[in-house]
Amino acid sequence: MPSDTTAPQPSPKDRREYYRITVTLPICLQPESDTAEATLIQRSVNISGGGIGITLNQVFAVNETLSCALLLPGEVLFKSYLEVLRVDPIPYPHNTYRLHGRFVRMANQDRELLIRHIMQFQREHLNKHYSA
Repeated sequence: MPSDTTAPQPSPKDRREYYRITVTLPICLQPESDTAEATLIQRSVNISGGGIGITLNQVFAVNETLSCALLLPGEVLFKSYLEVLRVDPIPYPHNTYRLHGRFVRMANQDRELLIRHIMQFQREHLNKHYSA
């Protein structure tokens, strides 16, 4: 199989099989049709090889496809598409929402790159908090 093929969509069970970690990363989410240059903003992101959870002050529609840009360590700009699965209002602060989305139309090599970075985040967390 060529390395630039698109990975099949993960099932709900598969999405939970990816390791999840919460990290702070520069990120930009915008509608897929928005062609403006991405402005990356540092945010806490719960991320896995299957998708993300993030708190925002902007509402997106369920089933909407977003363009997602992340700046990973080493100045690696990661771009993918994200399908909005759920948007939950958060009572405080006002106009705050928790977006849950899954990566779509992601090439296998991009998912592998993301998973390698997530594993590195985990190693760094373990070394910081549990090393002697």
